[in-house]
Amino acid sequence: MNAAQIYASQLNGQTPRPLESGGSLLERVLLRVRILAQRRSAWLAKLWADLPATEGHGYLQTCLSDSDQPDAEQRWIRQAEAVQPLTQTLQQLETALAGAVGAPLQQLAKIFSLTQPELDLFQTCLALKIDPSLGPVFAHLQLHPNRPYATDTLAARLFGHGYRPIWQPDSPLAIWQLLHPLEAAPGDPLPLEADPGIVAWLQGELRLDADLVPRIQGVPVRPPLERWPVAATARHLERVLQQEAAVRLCVTGPQGSGRRSFAAAVAQCFGLDMLSVNTEAIAAEDWLDLYVRVQRLAILGNLALVWWGPGLTHRWPDHLTPAPLQFLACEATESIPDCARVLDERLVLAPLTQAERRQLWQRAIPETAAWPAAEVDLLVSRYRLTPGDIAAIGRRSPIGSQEVIALARNCTRHQLGQFGRRLDCPFTWDDLVLPDSVAQELADFAFEAQTRDAFWESTPAQRLFPRGTGLVGLFSGPPGTGKTMAAQVIAADLNLDLFRIDLATVVSKYIGETAKHLRQIFTRAERMNAVLLFDEADALFSKRTEVKDSHDRYANADTSYLLQLLEEYRGIAILATNKKQNVDTAFTRRIRYIIDFPRPDTAQRQRIWQQVLNELCGLQTGQRLASGITAIAASVDLSGAQIKNSVLASIFIARRSRAELAMAHLLLGVERELRKEGRALGSRERGRLMEDG
Repeated sequence: MNAAQIYASQLNGQTPRPLESGGSLLERVLLRVRILAQRRSAWLAKLWADLPATEGHGYLQTCLSDSDQPDAEQRWIRQAEAVQPLTQTLQQLETALAGAVGAPLQQLAKIFSLTQPELDLFQTCLALKIDPSLGPVFAHLQLHPNRPYATDTLAARLFGHGYRPIWQPDSPLAIWQLLHPLEAAPGDPLPLEADPGIVAWLQGELRLDADLVPRIQGVPVRPPLERWPVAATARHLERVLQQEAAVRLCVTGPQGSGRRSFAAAVAQCFGLDMLSVNTEAIAAEDWLDLYVRVQRLAILGNLALVWWGPGLTHRWPDHLTPAPLQFLACEATESIPDCARVLDERLVLAPLTQAERRQLWQRAIPETAAWPAAEVDLLVSRYRLTPGDIAAIGRRSPIGSQEVIALARNCTRHQLGQFGRRLDCPFTWDDLVLPDSVAQELADFAFEAQTRDAFWESTPAQRLFPRGTGLVGLFSGPPGTGKTMAAQVIAADLNLDLFRIDLATVVSKYIGETAKHLRQIFTRAERMNAVLLFDEADALFSKRTEVKDSHDRYANADTSYLLQLLEEYRGIAILATNKKQNVDTAFTRRIRYIIDFPRPDTAQRQRIWQQVLNELCGLQTGQRLASGITAIAASVDLSGAQIKNSVLASIFIARRSRAELAMAHLLLGVERELRKEGRALGSRERGRLMEDG
């Protein structure tokens, strides 16, 4: 007698354990499979006992004689007195499993639409998962010592389904990953294994797969903002779910705008907890597996899901009905593929009002209640941060308003990436030397920039100007007349960063790329607390031309698209150009501030000379050279930038000669600037200036 026969004889000699009134679900499933295994083992022993002694190995002869027939086995089980105690115990077990103790198993079958044979196959695999010592038993029952695993054919024989195939690649057991197929040797039946997460759920534990842990986290329910339509949205979704199996609400807004908090508040109206799923960096080949496991988790745990991250464009499969309540935290520019199994709804989270920002700041940093009102007003009105930004700053426990403002400015500095470079803004209004009319226009522009947010929150303003809520100025004039400095002064006055848009990274020779870059710039800038400066703006905002080829057509399309983006932009933008005549009139008609910067006149040139000399060389030097400055300012037409460069050059010329700065050095600096334009001082004029200085 070999080892398998010895084991079979021991198994057949066992009597069934008396069925206790207690016992967990898994214990009863395990006992049920053991009893089924005992009955089949008894049947195999009967077949081998009927073989003539000279027939040889029982396994081989059973296969060759084809005597192990399902119908014959079932008839014998019904008639053989030896197995009737097993059958009676089995019936008691099945009655118990059909009642309260088996409720989780019944719920599993209902949730995933399992047929009875599929549920039987699952229990076969579940028993082995609970008690791996069943492995040799399963090998014995499959007439092969190297098959100590659960299979489709084994479950069919144990549960009386004959030769009927149970496992199919498109069955719920497969697509919901309740069972996992393992590798099989050539010619062997497919091994099947119960999913550990399902086993844990049957034991009352909702368990995350290890590789889902970094992607999934709970979403705490925070007090929603008063304007958020939480209750109205919940009522609408409830009506939808009365007709549809699942609904997917796309909540649109910038990162940190509270999309997940809003979703959690809506889910709470349904009595559901929420999990957020980060879709970042999911490879296409991994998407379906992750999607199935996440949806299975939500269904089993009666949870709502909110998906967020850059992987939202993955297509949801049409062959699976997901958990009923789903949310997507979307960006405005994202296009979400349709799914036949869900009904899509959309909701745009409105930007925060000043009152809401004030409320969030008080919640995040209670100390703001003791700050001077002006500091709180500056923080609230100037920095259009999202709820997430404000909460993040609060978690850093900043000390004082200046640190909070610094953190607020730093929040969004990275948004533009390669498209923009932040400029230092060291200048004040006193540094600008401009005609009074120009200075007044700049002051008007800065005042509107300071007070515009509160104005645009009013209902009449929003109704009359549904698109034009941004503030755009066109600064035109010759080079060096103070356009960039004016932008720096305004940004500094507003306590905002100034970003110069790098046209080299924006304009592309490839069709469609320029429009793509422009869209990225304005979309990112919407989230920033900054002033945008488009220097040499005529390169972007140039007049549309006659269409002669496809490149002209696309260039004109880029110009039209830029006009649309500029109209919809809610921030502050300054366009600077030396060639106002080249800017498309479609832009100038829509820009309320068009400020011309003239070259400085004599008095303005003298003032610039004096300011620069006094600051770089000291007041004493400025007074010593005052008469020379007056003469140069009256005789030589220079822009403000040229005057600064002239002074800088003269300082280093004097230092190189180890001499005190003098009129001769200033004139050398002036001549260096004039040569850049092909001009020069005549010898007579130079002599006169030396005499005057």
